[in-house]
Amino acid sequence: MPNKILVIDDSGVIRKTVKDMLPTGKFEIVEAKDGVEGLNLIRKERPNWIMLDFILPKKSGWDVFQEIEKQPELRTIPLVVMSGRKDEVTKEIPEPFEFFEFLAKPFDQKQLMAALKTALDKSKKRPAAAAAPAAKAAPASAAGASAAAPATVATDGAAAGEIQALKQQMAKMQAEIEGLKKQNAQIMAFLQKLKK
Repeated sequence: MPNKILVIDDSGVIRKTVKDMLPTGKFEIVEAKDGVEGLNLIRKERPNWIMLDFILPKKSGWDVFQEIEKQPELRTIPLVVMSGRKDEVTKEIPEPFEFFEFLAKPFDQKQLMAALKTALDKSKKRPAAAAAPAAKAAPASAAGASAAAPATVATDGAAAGEIQALKQQMAKMQAEIEGLKKQNAQIMAFLQKLKK
């Protein structure tokens, strides 16, 4: 049975490119042209991978990403986020991208296959209880463990939330540092031109 890949992209060219780049017979491609259709197909088709464009009509890739994050059964699906501009993604989701892979457009077959493999590897590293910050404790306490378990889970969830928040702050600071380095390099290059 072929692996099912859901490609959510408003560009028919990108959807066709993905289909053409994948080995024939090994993958089944399901296509969505906007975020609303994409979310419906995620729930209906239960794909093995999701390739998500970040800029989409009707419901943005960011909104689709947030919906996926809210639902434990969807968060386990390997995810490749695509965009022609990485800064659009990092504005909403700071690096490092821990549980999904980023694929810059345009891409070639080698980059596509590497992104699918990395997304699969990253999805396996995701802790089962990792959830959107607002819903961290609920799934584990609903599992019906011992009476003492929910308190432990809530504490662990809060700590995990704080750690995640710190990681995001660090990633944001790192991105700002990189931006400042670029600006500095541009200023230095400009000054060099002035000296000539």
